[in-house]
Amino acid sequence: MIRNAVLHLANEQPLLADLFELPRSSDTGLVCTNLRTTAGARPIFVDKSESIFFFPYGFVRFVEVPPGAAGPPALGPGTASDESASTSGDSASAAGESGPDPAEKGPAPAADHEIDEDFLRRVREA
Repeated sequence: MIRNAVLHLANEQPLLADLFELPRSSDTGLVCTNLRTTAGARPIFVDKSESIFFFPYGFVRFVEVPPGAAGPPALGPGTASDESASTSGDSASAAGESGPDPAEKGPAPAADHEIDEDFLRRVREA
């Protein structure tokens, strides 16, 4: 279940919804539930927001999926090392080694590090 996806429908305000799965190219429409406005209210064209809704792709402009909503944090930017570790011969030791590393060295410290370098560069240029 993908929570709080933002649906941008043609000629409508954005709506929040829970998707059952990510859209695929073979789908003809978007299936979702828990439809609500971005303020959390029930849209005027919906009787029960907990119903299951089907929007044909002709009415959907695009869908925003917030980071982390599509699955566990392992699906983030640091998955290349996690996937290679899980495909190695000794998966038990690889899982033990790869578990603490992403939590300690996850993408957040790298992003903070880049921001700090960028900030320092701008200070030097000023």
